[in-house]
Amino acid sequence: MLITHDTECALSILVELLNTAPEACGSEQLPDVAALSAFVVGQEISEIDSLGPADLAAVHELRARLREVFSAGTVERAAELVNALVAEAGTTPRLTNHDHHGWHIHYFAPHAAVGRHLAAELGMALAFIVMAGELERLRRCEAPDCARVFVDLSRNRSRRYCDSRTCGNRLHVAAYRARQRSAEAGAVAAAGR
Repeated sequence: MLITHDTECALSILVELLNTAPEACGSEQLPDVAALSAFVVGQEISEIDSLGPADLAAVHELRARLREVFSAGTVERAAELVNALVAEAGTTPRLTNHDHHGWHIHYFAPHAAVGRHLAAELGMALAFIVMAGELERLRRCEAPDCARVFVDLSRNRSRRYCDSRTCGNRLHVAAYRARQRSAEAGAVAAAGR
């Protein structure tokens, strides 16, 4: 799958945003405007002016709507959800070359409110995934106690966990220990015969 740098960056922001929700990590990671501001700065989201409580509410609502795409079930439903997001955001594609990033496309109006900005940018990234027939790359972590999401950009679509160092490693260690206990129980049972 050919994915542009801009789309990959937008998908990264998408995942980070979705994983700030209480259902993903147990508590709200964007509880106030200061946290939203830190998110915007940390994700290097450009052309955002001042932020206020209405922006926070809009981002919370957008986050819930974006999460629906990950569980859409069908390509048609995903396309319907993405089309609604992009239409409501009022996308305004334009070429830009700010901050030494070379020429790329912004899909949001200059200095749009953060909710509309993210809806346009993240909605278009999801549109490219749907258009490429790659909806199955939008995944939820397979760890039983994790509700985080990720976009599987691996070549063979084999990624199963949001983070191989945490969820993946934890499950691999648990499986190893279970095999060890089973082997030890088998050895004890054989010795007792």
